[in-house]
Amino acid sequence: MKKSQRLKVIVDLNAENEKKALQELGKIQTKKQELQKQLENLKQYRQEYNDQCQSISEAGVNIAKLLEFRSFVSKLDKVIEDQEKAISTMEGKLIFVRKTWERQHHKTKSLQKVCDSAKAEEVKKEDKREQNEQDEQSQEEDSVDRESSQELPEESPEQKEQGDAPEQGDQ
Repeated sequence: MKKSQRLKVIVDLNAENEKKALQELGKIQTKKQELQKQLENLKQYRQEYNDQCQSISEAGVNIAKLLEFRSFVSKLDKVIEDQEKAISTMEGKLIFVRKTWERQHHKTKSLQKVCDSAKAEEVKKEDKREQNEQDEQSQEEDSVDRESSQELPEESPEQKEQGDAPEQGDQ
């Protein structure tokens, strides 16, 4: 197995790990967005409930009802606080997973460059090997051509003259 093929296996495994890290990052981002939306809803509900409590207290309401309203607002405040803590925790996870994905991404890119370089080197070697084979084949053909031309006897100048002169029987 060629070096580039072995490296390709490693690149593919790292790319798969990178993909998983990216999916995990997406899940955590989605979860964080959901928690933030819930927090916004809780704060809005608290504000509406507080406004309602204010209206009722201005209209005059008994103390028990007012204490009940305030107790509920206090509970809402606690839920909002817990939601903010959950978002903070999710933000920490998000930062960690993002860094994990970034490391994996850089590793995959680096390995891909090494794999591409190995592939280019293999192509270069293969081209050089083919060129050497062609050069050897060309040299062999030239050698055969020279040998065959050396095997044919050259005509002497006398034979050349005789070849130019008409033979006596031709007249």
